[in-house]
This record gives sequence, structure tokens and C-alpha cells, in this order.
Amino acid sequence: MSIRFNNKTLQFTSIFIVAFVLFFGVIAISTVNAESVAERKTRLEAELAQLEAQIQVQEAILAGQKNESSSIQKDVSVLTAEISKARLNIKSKNVAIQKLGGEITSKTNKISSLSNKIIREKESLGQLIRRTNVIDDLSLIHLVLSKQNLSRFYVDLDSFSSIKASVKDSIDEINGVKVETAAEKASLTQKQNRELDAKKVIETEKRSVQKKESAKKELLSISKNKEKAYEAVIADREKKAAEIRSALFSLRDTAAIPFGKAYEYALLASEKTGVRPAFILAILTQESNLGQNVGSCFLRDTATGDGVGKNTGKVIKRIMKPTRDVAPFLDITKSLGIDPFTTPVSCPWVIGFGGAMGPSQFIPSTWAIFKSRIAKAVGVNIPNPWNPQHAIMATGIFMDDLGADKQTFTAERDAACRYFSGRGCMDPKVKNLFYGNSVMNHAKNIQENMIDPLLNL
Repeated sequence: MSIRFNNKTLQFTSIFIVAFVLFFGVIAISTVNAESVAERKTRLEAELAQLEAQIQVQEAILAGQKNESSSIQKDVSVLTAEISKARLNIKSKNVAIQKLGGEITSKTNKISSLSNKIIREKESLGQLIRRTNVIDDLSLIHLVLSKQNLSRFYVDLDSFSSIKASVKDSIDEINGVKVETAAEKASLTQKQNRELDAKKVIETEKRSVQKKESAKKELLSISKNKEKAYEAVIADREKKAAEIRSALFSLRDTAAIPFGKAYEYALLASEKTGVRPAFILAILTQESNLGQNVGSCFLRDTATGDGVGKNTGKVIKRIMKPTRDVAPFLDITKSLGIDPFTTPVSCPWVIGFGGAMGPSQFIPSTWAIFKSRIAKAVGVNIPNPWNPQHAIMATGIFMDDLGADKQTFTAERDAACRYFSGRGCMDPKVKNLFYGNSVMNHAKNIQENMIDPLLNL
């Protein structure tokens, strides 16, 4: 028996074969990709664990070498160990970035899929609502008096109830997908922050390696028989450290203090809160710089909160919010025995109020909230917003509350933005990222050019 194939049969068969190959080919490729992604994740996690173990070994070596007596060889060994540790940390963060890159891509794709699902559900919901409106427009009397019989009418009522139920299901589905999308976006933001944190650690470690390689090269160039040359290196370090300690650290609305004293206060605040000393001092530096631009004012009218410029005597409105800050300010100045009308506070910005006090720039109502914790931390009965030690401790406590104790780039930057405006750096409603970035630049400078030289003596 012969079998004949016409053009339509051949065309259908060809389409079927192509579809079959494409469908099962896609499944096969997806399976391979899924397996490769899982294998890649396992490999990267194993690499991370290995690198973290190596870093711990280097930390132990470094701790032992730092306990040895001072010598050229000891300093070279310490630098070598620090360089090795930094390079391992760079490798570790690079592996972490690779792992996060895959996770970020996956999250981005899922969010895109969920967004498309919401669009489809909204289109479906729109159709259901339009069908509901059509049935709503047909009144009971119209249906009864029309050619349709009662049985047909009841069928329409059943359809109406079914559509209503479908509308509810669709709305529930949209709301559920919205919740899932929000959770995925929050997870994506966390992973993006971790990726940025890792990149910033790599940048810091690379600069550290460069400096330590230069210092190591300098030490190796000194002959073992030239101890005087080594003594000169030590003397130069000590001289630089003394200059750093004695350099004046500017504070807003308070006399500048030696950096060594400011660092001492920041160390104490760090011990209490877990916030980096460099970051605490960076906040104060940023506020000092802002003070130069905004200026200081004196309160004059306790009813309106208006006052005058400290240097100009010009009348300025909105020095302090009368319903929120005037009463706490009067309480603070009274408890400290100082004149509220000759005590400097910040002038207002273009919008809002001024009234922030001292180096840490707390408004009076906020200081009142924190004062008991500040007093306990510094060991006094009445904390003073214009006292450098008290202000530095206050900044550390507040930064801890805002999440800066995590000591990552994104956590610190976000804490700085919240300190400035009450909102995170990525909040689209406010433009405060400039403040966070500026604080982080100050922190980098203070850490690398002022604190690190003191630690590397």
C-alpha cells in the first residue's frame, strides 16, 4: 500500500518536527543551565570558604609577628603578612562579587517576570470588569420583559456571580504578586548593596597593598648593618604621628581640638557602639563644613522661634521650631547654666528650621531623647551638646541606631543620609546622596591618612 503526502501534510509534519526539537531542546538547555548555575554556586562557595580559612591563617601569623621586638625584619614580616592577607581578601571579595552577580541576574529576571504577570492580570481584570459592567447595565425588569425566558435570566445571574468571583480572584492574585515583587526587590537591593560593599573593600585593600609594598621596599633597601637608617625610619614615623595627633580637628560651634584627642573620644564611642571611629569623625567633619556654609544663629523669640545671625545680627526667621524645640532648648541651656540667647545653634536652610546644637548637630528635641544614654556612656549626670567628648559619643550612639555598626560601605552611607534627612540614600523623595557620599569620602581620608599611620607605628 502506498502512502501519499500532500503539501499540507508535509508542511504540518515539518512544523511539528521543528516545534518538537525546539521545545525539548529548550528544556534540555534549561536543565544544563540550571545544573551549571548550581555547580557554579557550589564552586564559588567552596572558593570563598577556602579563602576565608587562608585569611584566618594570615591573621594568626600577623598577630604573632606583631608581638616580636622591633626590627627591620619584624617590620618586613608584618608588612608581608598584611599584604598577603589583603590580597586574599581581594580574592575573596572578587569571588563573592561573581556569586552575587549570578544571584542579582536571577533576581532581576524574576522581578521582570513578576512585573509582566501583574500586567497580564491587570488586563484580565479589565476584561472581567467590563463584562461585569455590561451585566450591571441590564436591569432585572429589562431582562424579565425581554425575549429571554426566566431560565436564561438565571443563567445570566450565575454568569454574573462567576464573573464577580473571578474579579475577586484576579485582585487577590495581583495583590499577592505585588507583595512577592516587593520582597524580591528588597532582596535584590540587599544583594546589590553587598556587591557594592565588596567592591569598596577591594578598592581599599588595593590602596593598602600599594602603600605597604612601598613601605616594604623602603625597609628592604636598608642594609641590616645600617641600624641608624632604620632608626631614622622609625623617627620619621613617630614625627608624622605626632603631627597628626596635634593637628587641629575642626568642630562646629565649638573650639577645635587636637586630632589625637578627637580620635581618643571616637575610639571610646566605637567601643560603646561598634561604629568605626573614622566614620564618626567623618560625620563631624561634614557638619563642620556645612556650618561654614550655613552659619550659626542665636535664638531671640521663644514664642516664634525666630532669631538673628551670629555674625551679622540680621533678623532670621525659623531659627527653631517653637512647638518642638524651644522648650527642650531652654531646658538644656538652663541645666548647663548657659544663656540660651547667646548660645549658637544652626541657622535654617532654605526650607525647614535650624536650631541644631554643637558638633553633632542634634536638634534640642532629639538631644532630649538621647541625653540619658549619652550621660551614661560618658559617665556624667548632664551631657553637654557643645562638649566635644559628649558630642562625639552622641554621634556614635545615633549612628549605631541607624545601622552604621555593620561597618560596610552601604550601611554607613545610608546611616549618614538618614542622619542628614531622616531617609535612606536611595529614597526617591529626597536628594541626600550627596551628603552620604561626602561623608564616606571624609571617612576614607581620615582612616587612610590619619588613623592608619597612627596604627602602623
